[in-house]
Amino acid sequence: MSIQKPADTKTIHEFLAENPNVDVSRAWERCFGILGGIKDQIASRFPVERHPECNGREYYTSPDGAFEGSFNAYTGQGVEWLVHSWLGNRKASILDMNATCFLGQDSDTPHLIVIFGTIPKLFFYADYVPRKDLRTDAAYLDKYYGGEANTEFLKLRGDPDFHWSVSHGIYMRALLSPLALSIAGDLNEANIDKLEAYAKRFVARWLGWLDAPQAVPHSERAALQRYDHRVRELGYARDPMNSLAEKVFGADQVENMIRMRMGAAQMEASRLYK
Repeated sequence: MSIQKPADTKTIHEFLAENPNVDVSRAWERCFGILGGIKDQIASRFPVERHPECNGREYYTSPDGAFEGSFNAYTGQGVEWLVHSWLGNRKASILDMNATCFLGQDSDTPHLIVIFGTIPKLFFYADYVPRKDLRTDAAYLDKYYGGEANTEFLKLRGDPDFHWSVSHGIYMRALLSPLALSIAGDLNEANIDKLEAYAKRFVARWLGWLDAPQAVPHSERAALQRYDHRVRELGYARDPMNSLAEKVFGADQVENMIRMRMGAAQMEASRLYK
């Protein structure tokens, strides 16, 4: 007798193997549009410009045409790396769509990550990436991860329409804050509606923090930037999804794509630390 593997510990590859040819074009339209709205909200708050590292990536495909996507990243005063991107195959189940904002070091406000995906189940990831050690800085923990934010997290975490989705990459699990949501559910309009509403509240709360940021002393900004850059580097370099991209783009091209996605050139140009 075979034992059914729990959904929360299945890999993306296993989900895709079960349903490899689902047309997810409608999900791409809705979810990538939601993320575009998030990017626009952030871009309207900061004087950002599109970074030349992503030139030619407005739309691109893998050599065999199996994957397609776009990558747009912006940088400017107050924002080091604002990304709006997607990668996948709209006719074959897999999509990875992102709105990510890594802030500058003038404040200690957490960074923002919101991800929609299809595998072809609907996948959702949202987190405020901490800039301090939450195990030792209780004031920072309470300010950004307690109260209403914690209440809303628990409500969606307990929604029976979604189940937890555990990354098999240990670094990706190490990145999770107490508010990180990594969930999956059936791909339907009702579930997208729920996640869109949560994402809008999640981003609105974060934008509110930017109205009254906690300033970081100039003497501490180089150390904070070193930490921020290391998180960016490892988060992209150790993403288990990279192995899927290697199969269609090749290892050499994926290495270049990882450097582009993390903003290696931007980090080098803005470096405050030795």
